[in-house]
Amino acid sequence: MELKAQILSSKISEVLRVISKARSSKWFIITAVSVAIFTDTFLYGVIVPFLPFALTERAGIAADRVQFWTSIMLASYSAALVVAAPISGYFADNSRSRQSPFLLGLLALSGGSVMLCVGRNIGILVAARVLQGFSSGLVWSVGLALLIDTVGSDEIGQAMGYVGIGINLGVLLSPLLGGLVFNRRGYYSVFAMVFALIALDIILRLAIVERKPAAQDNSLQEDAESKITSGNNREGQRVSIENSHEGDTRQNNSTGKRRVPAAFTLLSSKRFAVAVFVSLVQAALTSSFDTILPLFVRDTFGWDSTGAGLIFLSIVIPALVSPVAEWISDRYGTRLCLNIILAPAMAEIAYVIEAKEKKMPGIFGPSGAYAQSYGLSCLAFAVGGLVGSIWAGMIADRSGWSTVTWTLGLLSVVTVIPVVVWMGGRLQIGARREGDVETIEQTS
Repeated sequence: MELKAQILSSKISEVLRVISKARSSKWFIITAVSVAIFTDTFLYGVIVPFLPFALTERAGIAADRVQFWTSIMLASYSAALVVAAPISGYFADNSRSRQSPFLLGLLALSGGSVMLCVGRNIGILVAARVLQGFSSGLVWSVGLALLIDTVGSDEIGQAMGYVGIGINLGVLLSPLLGGLVFNRRGYYSVFAMVFALIALDIILRLAIVERKPAAQDNSLQEDAESKITSGNNREGQRVSIENSHEGDTRQNNSTGKRRVPAAFTLLSSKRFAVAVFVSLVQAALTSSFDTILPLFVRDTFGWDSTGAGLIFLSIVIPALVSPVAEWISDRYGTRLCLNIILAPAMAEIAYVIEAKEKKMPGIFGPSGAYAQSYGLSCLAFAVGGLVGSIWAGMIADRSGWSTVTWTLGLLSVVTVIPVVVWMGGRLQIGARREGDVETIEQTS
């Protein structure tokens, strides 16, 4: 009997060990982060096609004020994101765990969704969007930093490709399903779908076991030194003393160099600044169409919320090849991926940090600056969303659809210039290799 209990205990321990290993694996964390960003993107866009209809039916907004309040609803999300992104990035880089702020974002997302579901007052609806924007700042900056902690800079391009699938599927499916479900089943059915997605997100985020690359590397180094010492005690002591002296010297140098905040160091890089600017422009374009397109097709063609959702397919379907774009980005540089701009821009941020760390080791401190860098990118994305929503809404009200579209086209053309000149450093003819970082860092 006692033997059976020992065997059972051993099997249970083995199963738990396998589960724990799976929960900390690269693919599980990539999946969890991608689902989190998909959920965030989905919840942003799911209300877009039926928002004009819901404002009239639920909040009692007059027809001539719908465009104004649509702009405010979308802009309030971006305004909260502006505040949350840099703060969450800073605290994530200086906290012991990435998972705690990641879960805090989930709490804010759930609260905002409940308020949006039950609210019938415009003030409650706007407050709900503010909570969702706060959640988005946490999810993007902390989630992407957690991803880089897991996969490392060598594989970040491919990992961002899978995150890009989450982004693009969220952008693709949210208006389509939001408009269709609202038209066929009503307002509350949309939020039944939303809460089911949040439940999946909760399970995955709670299941994550953070990897500690630095701790693992230190453990391996200690094991190696222990073996050297046991084989040749005198030689091992000499190696340990030299390593200790070298580490102290590096730490002192890093402390001396780290006089400027990481945000200013990053923004001094032209490559980083262009990548952040690309995020801003991408958000401005997206939020502009989110603001005016549903009302335009309703007033011009008489379409309902289903048609307003389907029209977004033409915008997002080409972006579903993000993993291919990221593979090209890893091998040949980000400049060749301009047609799928957002995902390569996110990978470019990681490349810039890698180059600066290689040039000046320890410049960003022991925790690095990945969360802060993606916080800045998220901040730019939020500013773009804020500007795009207000810009498109005001111009559409005063000058019409054609004026909005040609100004957005002009913005796109202007953006191409700095991207071609600076993004990705000098044009890479060969594949991206280990030595490429040394070449690229000269232009960073």
